[in-house]
Amino acid sequence: MTIEGALIREQGVSFAIVIVKRQVLESSTTAADAIRTFTPAFGGVPVVLMAQDGRGRPTYYGRKDIARFMAGVPLSAVRWKRFTIN
Repeated sequence: MTIEGALIREQGVSFAIVIVKRQVLESSTTAADAIRTFTPAFGGVPVVLMAQDGRGRPTYYGRKDIARFMAGVPLSAVRWKRFTIN
């Protein structure tokens, strides 16, 4: 499976962001399952999910401190890349 995301180290904290479809964030169970699925691919660092609405505005789901931090970061500042996971 190929996913789009970013591995970030900021203020001494490493974490990953994975782009998902909006409907993944509509169910906390589905979102938690997605985080559990993606975490091993990023070496166990915390994973935050990101989905965009129809206007391109991001919504983050995951560890609250990281989600809050990312809400203030412009999407253009993130170095997105493709990851292949098994």
